[in-house]
Amino acid sequence: MFSYSMTHWATFLTAAVLLNITPGPDMAYVLAHSLRRGRRAGFIAMGGVWLGAFVHVVLAALGLSALLASSALAFALVKYAGALYLLWLGIQAWRASADPMPQATAESGSARSTFGRGVLVAALNPKVAVFFLAFLPQFVVPGAGPVGAQLFLHGCLIIAVAALVEPPMVWFAATVARRMRANAAMQRWLDRALGSLFIALGLRLATASR
Repeated sequence: MFSYSMTHWATFLTAAVLLNITPGPDMAYVLAHSLRRGRRAGFIAMGGVWLGAFVHVVLAALGLSALLASSALAFALVKYAGALYLLWLGIQAWRASADPMPQATAESGSARSTFGRGVLVAALNPKVAVFFLAFLPQFVVPGAGPVGAQLFLHGCLIIAVAALVEPPMVWFAATVARRMRANAAMQRWLDRALGSLFIALGLRLATASR
């Protein structure tokens, strides 16, 4: 790490922060669980998303993301699988708006299911793989070590930045939701808004090009 300049790290960390605060399916999923089920569910969803992002980091380091980016069939298969999954999450949110409001407890939803879905939301987004493939190589420094190791290091640091940026968002969203939970009409509106967001993200992913 000592082979990198301060300018290198300042540029990289600034880009990593901007990446982590940019709205997308991952952030929407985490905030949806924070708002719907509380702080604990939000953190569990966040952990799942991080693991899904780590999958892309490993693929980028191994060079497999290049295959996904270069193969139209592979890209399309992952893209449509991810889009269908987001659409399904959106429909589930709309259906939940007709159910009684859940309490933000450990029994509210399955932790394993929440975590696993977070992994899928991140892992089934081919745009993330293409992004890592395009973004991380810009920070490879000749002579600083094997390219794969540098890609892995920088990818892991992006997730580390997320560990600093995202928890306050979960905390804030869960706090706001706790105050809204007493208002049934507001909770139904929130569920439908989140469902519509997932559906819009799914449609955007389905129509996206590489």
